Amino acid sequence: MLRLGIAALGATQLLWIAGCSREGLDLTFGRLADAARTAFGVEAERPAPPAEGPRAKRPHLVTVAQVKLDRLRLTTVHTGSLRARRTVRIFNQEEGRIVALPRFEGDAVAEGETVLEIDSALLRSQLAKAVAIRKEGQITVKRLQRLRSSNVVPEDELLRAETALEVANAEEAMLRTRLGYTEVKAPFSGIVTERLAEPGDIAPRHSHLLTIIDPSTMVTDLEVSELLLPHLVVGGAVQVRIDALGDREFAGRIARIYPELNPRTRQGRVEVELTPVPEQAQAGQFARVTFSVDASGRKVIPFAALRRDRDGEFVFRLDRDSRAHRTAVRSGHRLADRVEVLEGLAGGEQVVVRGFLGLNDGMTVEPVGEAG
Repeated sequence: MLRLGIAALGATQLLWIAGCSREGLDLTFGRLADAARTAFGVEAERPAPPAEGPRAKRPHLVTVAQVKLDRLRLTTVHTGSLRARRTVRIFNQEEGRIVALPRFEGDAVAEGETVLEIDSALLRSQLAKAVAIRKEGQITVKRLQRLRSSNVVPEDELLRAETALEVANAEEAMLRTRLGYTEVKAPFSGIVTERLAEPGDIAPRHSHLLTIIDPSTMVTDLEVSELLLPHLVVGGAVQVRIDALGDREFAGRIARIYPELNPRTRQGRVEVELTPVPEQAQAGQFARVTFSVDASGRKVIPFAALRRDRDGEFVFRLDRDSRAHRTAVRSGHRLADRVEVLEGLAGGEQVVVRGFLGLNDGMTVEPVGEAG
């Protein structure tokens, strides 16, 4: 630095002697100083940049979509188990020893065929006694009627005899009915699925001894959301796939929609029947039922617009001033990249689809595009 100053001073004196002007001298001195700094590796002092004013706030950019009224093709799959719609559990109405139980599990039975027989010896004896009492009563009544016509017997004696005859008739009818209970016939053609006793067993009254099903009445019961139930009708066509029978789909129809919902799950029960029933279908098999229904006039938005947090579902809705407002909604069915809105939006509004990072309720935004 000392040598730099000496060199600059010497150069200045020489230029002064040479008759340079003050302005030229200053300019020349500045150039010499810069050259000297460059030669000795000393950086020149740079002027401070001018102070900047407050920076303008950039707008929050978002992509929006319009809430549309559209027609949805809803396709949902529900699972259940096959069961026979016509099922009968055979109970004995008379106690006694089982004399005959001819059919086993898997055996076919015909309508009207005897499937259970209870020992009826005691009842037959009681019936024979009742028949004898009834005949005696008939003879007594006829005799008293002849005597009464001649005023030989009082009227009350005839009335007592007629009452005794009526009791005898009732006793006989009751025993005949009980005797009929000792032989049970199949109420319809079907297959035995349960055999719970053997011949020789003493069966107490009202014991479950046999179960018969009609395999041509296979149905499955399904739990369906309350959102889908309004779109279903009795007789509506469905597709049924039974896992045990491979990937084949079978035709089915909605046979019954139960009138009550489960208050805990908000689901209703729907009964679907197979038309016709596949040959290898069996009760208890796992079935998948596909419902395909059309729902028109449904409010839909892109699924990306729907947000969730611990307070529930919501969207950011834009007003006329491009302010985003958090709006609580309740969603319905989802179909691909769209979702149904049940509550919270009227239709026609714009909602934010992209640009949620840093977006808050009431913030002014700038839409830069609209999603389809």
